[in-house]
Amino acid sequence: MKVLVFAPHNDDEVLGVGGTIAKYTQSGNQVIVCEVTSGSNENIVKKIKKEALQAHKLLGVTETVFLDLPVVNLKNLEVDKLNASFLEIVQKVKPDVAFIPHKGDMHIDHYEVAMAAMVALRPVNNPQLKAIYAYETLSETEWTIPNAENAFMPNVWNDITNTFTSKVEAMKCYQTQLQEFPHPRSLQAIDALANLRGSTICVNKAEAFMCLRNVL
Repeated sequence: MKVLVFAPHNDDEVLGVGGTIAKYTQSGNQVIVCEVTSGSNENIVKKIKKEALQAHKLLGVTETVFLDLPVVNLKNLEVDKLNASFLEIVQKVKPDVAFIPHKGDMHIDHYEVAMAAMVALRPVNNPQLKAIYAYETLSETEWTIPNAENAFMPNVWNDITNTFTSKVEAMKCYQTQLQEFPHPRSLQAIDALANLRGSTICVNKAEAFMCLRNVL
């Protein structure tokens, strides 16, 4: 099975789907991660990309794709060009399952990635696609304006008790992004969220998602 994960920024995929990615790869599935944006400072970009590749290696990611689109400026790109870049990846991978950011997140890039991904993942072009899930991202999902449209309402949980250590080790690779608690992008906050989501389904650790499409 092929699993495609869209990450607006480097580390979003680990924060939202890290344990699930490891669980998929350990079961023999292929996981392709598409990192959508990068900054303008070449030295920092190189460092973050190196961190991403190290993290993905720990998680068993099959392939990492860097689109190198401008961070914070996705909304200023021509819509047809943005959608085309996503469509190219989807047509190449032909995923069976896809994970995208929650469209209600505070960062505008998350919204733009979610919408472009949904265009590329339309069922008319993807008969093989069985499920699309939206994931939560610490410091983006919980910090957004609280209203019904923005709310992240999980209806799918994945037990990551056995792969949580892999998620933590992958996040440690992102030294440019990792913060000290009480910042949400800290190891303690990641642990706390995994405990909360796990307690919802009576397991030690879990990741939660919103099911956007499921074909039985």
